[in-house]
Amino acid sequence: MNQEEQNIIKGCIKGDKKSQYALYNKFKKDVFGLCLRYAKDRAEAEDMMQEGFIKVYTDLYQYRPIGPLGGWIRRVVINSCLRFIRKRKRLVFNEYSDQMSSSLQSDDDVISDLSAKELVKIIQRLPEGYRLVFNLYVIEGYSHKEIAVQLGISDNTSKSQLSRAKAYLRRELEKILI
Repeated sequence: MNQEEQNIIKGCIKGDKKSQYALYNKFKKDVFGLCLRYAKDRAEAEDMMQEGFIKVYTDLYQYRPIGPLGGWIRRVVINSCLRFIRKRKRLVFNEYSDQMSSSLQSDDDVISDLSAKELVKIIQRLPEGYRLVFNLYVIEGYSHKEIAVQLGISDNTSKSQLSRAKAYLRRELEKILI
């Protein structure tokens, strides 16, 4: 961690508004992009981002410079997004079905042809449970076991939600490309 980040962190911990603004400016783009993937729309993403930064400022004293500050902020914001969703809505997950298909490995080429904005809009249209599991597994790299613990569901439900999310995304991509 460089000296600038150390000074920003110290200032934020002391409640210094300039330091908080500096931290916000340094990470706002990445945090907003993260929140957009978990939100159903831009307004909800803005609310998530605000709550996420509040949590970052509140918990910054817990940060240990073992890893990059951005990685720590990312984890705090993801947890904040999950809390936001739990608080605002009742999550509904469809239970696991052995008949689900998860053969979507060839879709990587299709996705690479889309702009980031187009892809985020498609992800935002996913039903809530699908969107959460998709983001946590595909984008954030959590295992199904970790997702199950985070969301209070079974491993198989996580796998099912991911499979259904991929199927949903495939149908949406086919509409765009055909």
